[in-house]
Amino acid sequence: MYDLIVDSRWREVLEPYREKSWFNDLDNFVHEAYSSSKEVYPPHKEIFNALTLTPFDQVRVVILGQDPYHGPEQAMGLSFSVRDTTPNPPSLKNIFKEIESDLGMKSHAETKCGGDLTNWAEQGVLLLNASLTVERGKAGSHGKKGWQQLTDAMIQEISDEREGVVFMLWGNFARSKKDLIDLKRCAVLEAPHPSPLSAYQGFLGCRHFSQCNKLIEGDPIMW
Repeated sequence: MYDLIVDSRWREVLEPYREKSWFNDLDNFVHEAYSSSKEVYPPHKEIFNALTLTPFDQVRVVILGQDPYHGPEQAMGLSFSVRDTTPNPPSLKNIFKEIESDLGMKSHAETKCGGDLTNWAEQGVLLLNASLTVERGKAGSHGKKGWQQLTDAMIQEISDEREGVVFMLWGNFARSKKDLIDLKRCAVLEAPHPSPLSAYQGFLGCRHFSQCNKLIEGDPIMW
């Protein structure tokens, strides 16, 4: 599993965790899951797609999801993102709706790539799910297999090593990770989840995308 991490800095940052018993348990679980007859998402080679597309030293923004989409041809290793051939899920539709309202223009990602957010990742937006794998049709099925220990470590390492990163935490689950972030070094934007169940309770109208661009250093993200 560790061998799927391409970026040398991510490998360096996460190397010490390989000695943890929970990491070995997670590694064994992932190997067994992908070797079984069950369908597991995303494709094996895309488990760490977020780290591949957003190298550690280039992280400027973190958008935290809970786990990958659990339908066929959806998950691609980036939180909230789907392939450009896949219809946009409701949460992603609301994200694009908020971008248009906030910035006064349609999302560049939506216009050019459908629901594929690879372009965000390449600009330094780490699209990280708390669990990086899931079984088909079973949301949260791998949530207690060790992934959260690893992704919590990623969040803490970013907070400790990278200054000025903006964390966008949507929904109660993502907001529960706030304690992992050093608020003296990084910024946190909080809102309800963009799901249709909660988007109208404060996600729509949160203006996180314009706020984020005011907070980060360097070029603004082309949302």
